[in-house]
Amino acid sequence: MTDLITEPKSLPVEPKSVVWNPSPAELRKFAEEMPNARATEYRNVNVATRVVSRSKLSTFIATDNPKEHSDQTISRAEYDRMAQLQNEYITTRDMLVIDGFIGNDPEFRTPARLIIEKANANIAAMQQHLYYPATAEELENFEPKLIVIYTPNLKAEGYPDDRLIAVDLENYITRVFNSDYFGESKKGGLRMWNKLVYEQGGLALHAGCKVIPVGDSDRVGLIVGLSGTGKTTTTFTKQNNSSPVQDDFCALMPGGKIYATENGCFAKTFGLNPNDEPTIYHACASPAAYLENVSQDDSGKIDYFDTSYTQNGRAVIRMDDVKGAYDARQLKKADFLLILNRNENIIPAVVKLEGPLAAAYFMLGETKGTSAGGAAEAGKSLRVPGTNPFFPLLHAYQGNRMNELMKSSPMEVYLMNTGSIGGDGKAEGSKKVKIQHSSAVVKAIAEGTIKWEQDPDFGYLVATEVPDIDDADYLQPKKMYERQGRLDEYNELVQKYNNDRREYLRKWKGLDEEIAGAI
Repeated sequence: MTDLITEPKSLPVEPKSVVWNPSPAELRKFAEEMPNARATEYRNVNVATRVVSRSKLSTFIATDNPKEHSDQTISRAEYDRMAQLQNEYITTRDMLVIDGFIGNDPEFRTPARLIIEKANANIAAMQQHLYYPATAEELENFEPKLIVIYTPNLKAEGYPDDRLIAVDLENYITRVFNSDYFGESKKGGLRMWNKLVYEQGGLALHAGCKVIPVGDSDRVGLIVGLSGTGKTTTTFTKQNNSSPVQDDFCALMPGGKIYATENGCFAKTFGLNPNDEPTIYHACASPAAYLENVSQDDSGKIDYFDTSYTQNGRAVIRMDDVKGAYDARQLKKADFLLILNRNENIIPAVVKLEGPLAAAYFMLGETKGTSAGGAAEAGKSLRVPGTNPFFPLLHAYQGNRMNELMKSSPMEVYLMNTGSIGGDGKAEGSKKVKIQHSSAVVKAIAEGTIKWEQDPDFGYLVATEVPDIDDADYLQPKKMYERQGRLDEYNELVQKYNNDRREYLRKWKGLDEEIAGAI
């Protein structure tokens, strides 16, 4: 049984009451009592939230040295003011404490804690799924390195949308105000973990990881990409009976060693179906899964295609419910890296990047924004260094560290377009890059069966042949544009991309010259 403690111990706040590390069954009971929670046809919990995406404009690093960070900051004094406001609020609230580990390798796991209002027990339950569990003995004297203090129902007046995510990297505490979107809990810990990994000589990658059997050996791939670009889909799609390892964040260390972070997955569900994404689909049907903003009717029947409802439906699934999941502790090193770019014009379905060009495209982090990043990003062309909007230090550090790691332990690097060619996929003459195309590309990369040639416009290698892709338009869009009488449009885009990319790389102070000059 769990103890209800009126005088909290080992907490930086003093709640009215606190339940320490409730069991999954207890959390399920608390979540079912929420007025915005409903049971689905799969007997799992589906919660409708006020906030349906992460609040980028409300996220600030607490520091008196803003030049040490690329993202927006608040002063230490302002952070302390808001912390006091939150602390006072918590004295009147019943809270939950969830302890666990980010990562499962004994040599590289980080103790983490979530402190959250009991009124939002679904977030606690979802986070408990994603933490690797601590043993009963470890919980007795648990000392967290990372802490997220979360008050979904306390407004941060004066901040965008009256919401605030305040990140104290000096003390490794993140405070969340007025958002009931689970992603702020998940990313709250991982954002701080990014700094820990960097300080230990590695780089936190906003990446999935999978193992693909090829003959008598395995090929280990990392997949980096912004939310909504196909990172989870690419990670869980099967090639040669491949095994997913990790969905969202991995640590890449010197020597190519990879460490995992989470014991589950926070997957987008809009458009989910058993044909294209069977692994995720069936895991979402587990009674243990927690859904967020997924359309359902009065009988509990789920509709993953309901366009009248928010398309930001999500689900937290356990790795225990993922068929064929691979334990990250068995990994040795990465063989290849895929950089996802959801583009809509002249980027091929796949290109190969070599030398400093690989670090340059990693630093560019190009894609088309989706609703996962908030309404301000949806549909817009974006550049996010490393496709990692959660790196809390100077972004130039990401490019430089990636360049160092690739030199010390070389791996193949590819750019994959998960969008369309020649238009948005609906326009006449355009072609959508479907899941089947991307899966064929990943399989061919793992097996080494792609034939390449140099592209004169961008300097990377483009494919002349990919098994199971018969349409050359996906491999060399220039020929498609030429055939359609759009060569002038193609050439204009080439010039624009090259100019814009050079300018973008030059803006990051401290970025190694060989990266900045690679385009």
